[in-house]
Amino acid sequence: MIDAATASDASLPLLHRFPALASLPRAHLGQFPTPVERVNDIAPGLWVKREDLAAEPLGGNKLRALEFLLGAVRPGDRVTTVGATGSTHVLATAVYARQLGAGSLVYRWRQEPNAVAQRVAERIAATADDAPVVRGVAVAYARAFVARLRGAHWIPAGGSVPLGVLGHVNAGLELASQIAAGELPVPDRIVVPLGTGGTIAGLALGLSIGGVASEIIGVRVVPRIVANEFRVRRLVASTSRLLERLTSERVLERKAVGVSISHHFFGGAYGRPIAAGNAAAERFADLTGVIVDATYGAKALAAAVALAKEHRGTTLFWLSFDGRWLRRDPGTTAQPDVVALA
Repeated sequence: MIDAATASDASLPLLHRFPALASLPRAHLGQFPTPVERVNDIAPGLWVKREDLAAEPLGGNKLRALEFLLGAVRPGDRVTTVGATGSTHVLATAVYARQLGAGSLVYRWRQEPNAVAQRVAERIAATADDAPVVRGVAVAYARAFVARLRGAHWIPAGGSVPLGVLGHVNAGLELASQIAAGELPVPDRIVVPLGTGGTIAGLALGLSIGGVASEIIGVRVVPRIVANEFRVRRLVASTSRLLERLTSERVLERKAVGVSISHHFFGGAYGRPIAAGNAAAERFADLTGVIVDATYGAKALAAAVALAKEHRGTTLFWLSFDGRWLRRDPGTTAQPDVVALA
C-alpha cells in the first residue's frame, strides 16, 4: 500500500523551487522524472515525453494531479469523481484510491466508444467500488455531490483545479531541468492533448517559472465549452495565485509561455477516432511498441507529426496515456493489436 504522506521529497523540482510547498499533503505515487526520447523515424525533430512511465501499476498524466488531490486521503476513506465511461482520470482515481486503502465511488456518462475507451471502461468497473453509468453529466455531478455530503473526498473532473495543477507545474519545471541537463534541446513547440486543461495550464506556468520559452499547443479532444483558451488562462492565473498564497512569493515575474489551441483534430465527438490519429498511432506502435490511445493521444500525436514536418525545429509530444497495461491485463476483452489501430 502507498502511504499518503506529507511531501518531503525536495528532489521534486516544484519543491526545490518552492520549499514552502513541502507542508502540503501529497500521496507519493509517481516515479519522476519521466524520460524524454527522440523519435526521428516518425517525423524530423520529434521527441516524446514518456508520461506513460510515471508510475506503477498505472502511469499517465493524471497521476501528477492525483498526488496532490489524494494527499489527504487515508485508509478507510472514500473518494468520488466523475467522467466519461472510458475516462482515464476516473480510472487513475479508482486505481490509486484503492492503493491508498480508500474506496471509490465514480459516476460516469456515456461517450462515443473506441477500443481503448472500452478497455478503460472495463477496468474502471473492475477497480472502483461503485462505477455506474448514469443519464448524463448533470446526474453524474448530482450523484457525486450526494457522495460528498456523506463524507467522500471530491476529486474534480480531470483533476483540473489549482491544487491538482501543481502536479503539472512540477512537470514543467521537470522538463526545464531536463533541458538544462542537455537531455533534449529547447522545444520550439510542445504538443499536448487538451481536455479539462490542467496539464497544459500547469506546463505553461511551470515552463514560465523555469525560463523555457517553448510554445505550448493544446490539441482539443473535447467540446469547445470545456477546452478553450479562456479556461486554460484562468487555470494558469488561479494556480499562480495559489502558489503566491502558499509561498508568499511573486510567481509570474516572467512573461507567460505562449499557449495556442488546435481545433483541427477533434473529430466531432469525445472519444471518436480520426483517420490521421489512427495512422499516427499505428506507425508509432510499429516503430516504438508504445500504444497511443484514440481519445487523447492519437489526435495530439497526429498534430505533433504534422507540425514537425511543416515547421521543422524540435517538437515535443506529451504522451499522456499509459498503454502498457493493455497488453498485460487479462481482465479485459479487446485485443491489443486492435487497440493500436483504435
